[in-house]
Amino acid sequence: MKIGIVGYQGCGKSTLFEWLTGERADPAKAYESQTAMAPVPEPRVDALCQIYRPKKVTLAALEIADTPGLSRSHEGSAQKLALIREAGCLVVVVAAFGGNDPAVDLTGLDDDLLLADLDIVSGRIERLRESVKKPRPNREEQLRELAALEPLLTALEGGQAIWQLDLSVEQRRAIRSFQLFSEKPRLVIVNTADDEEHPERFQQLAPPETRLVAASLSLELELSRMTPDERTEFCGELGIQPLDRTPLLRTIMEVSGQMLFFTAGEKEVRTWMIHQGGTAVEAAGNIHTDLARGFIRAETMNCEDLIRLGSEREIKAHNLLRHEHKDYVIQDGDILLIRHN
Repeated sequence: MKIGIVGYQGCGKSTLFEWLTGERADPAKAYESQTAMAPVPEPRVDALCQIYRPKKVTLAALEIADTPGLSRSHEGSAQKLALIREAGCLVVVVAAFGGNDPAVDLTGLDDDLLLADLDIVSGRIERLRESVKKPRPNREEQLRELAALEPLLTALEGGQAIWQLDLSVEQRRAIRSFQLFSEKPRLVIVNTADDEEHPERFQQLAPPETRLVAASLSLELELSRMTPDERTEFCGELGIQPLDRTPLLRTIMEVSGQMLFFTAGEKEVRTWMIHQGGTAVEAAGNIHTDLARGFIRAETMNCEDLIRLGSEREIKAHNLLRHEHKDYVIQDGDILLIRHN
């Protein structure tokens, strides 16, 4: 899944991008989206490697996209936001340093995202209204789509985000291909000053249903470049507690509605990403489309059980190896072996 970082110019987006991915922002791409992969650390992989001694270890990764900074005048925002419309989750960065008001910026960014959605929905409605004036084979279908979209247009014009609405089946179908920003899950990151003593005070900026993290991104990037000993000494001298990148990446993964499952053996121990609520056949498809096409069953064991018992032989001896069907819902810690034609 692609994660889109969005924010106003100078908010620290590119600093966050470099901290998460290790890739410096390319000045040549200042007016386009720059992407890089950020592997999601998984502590249980080390324990699995002790059991299997694999030749290779591969971690699932998030695709992070850094977008051009938006203007607080809202000029050109829709065009810049179009670069990340296919992103499945947004990380919204607001600055809380240098005289910036993060609350004002967060409200302004919400407006930018709503206006970009309003442009998409109103454009479709305008085309439909023109089309239904003439007799066409699909006129009734277009009338139903129009009836589904018009209340959404009214809501967007009134400042309501799509996620705040109780959508009907017809409305969900009508906007399925639009990839609206106000429908996407989001994480808010408040980029504080290096000497911010009370980052927790920013928690009230986001509504209860939105996750928020406050940290000095420039300081965290600087710390990530140090050796562990240098980092410990530096933090001790300043009396600060660094923000670990690992839980932040996992938070982004969780907010985006993703989770991890495992495949494990002597050749490779690997983590894979799947949407929460995903099934065994979907997991098989994530590994390879052929596995989903010829799916027979998923031999499944729990990672914690395997680590506790120490071997697959013990898992079988304790009757903890399960044979799951294609509609089985993947659980955290599942290790899968897909049997297929």
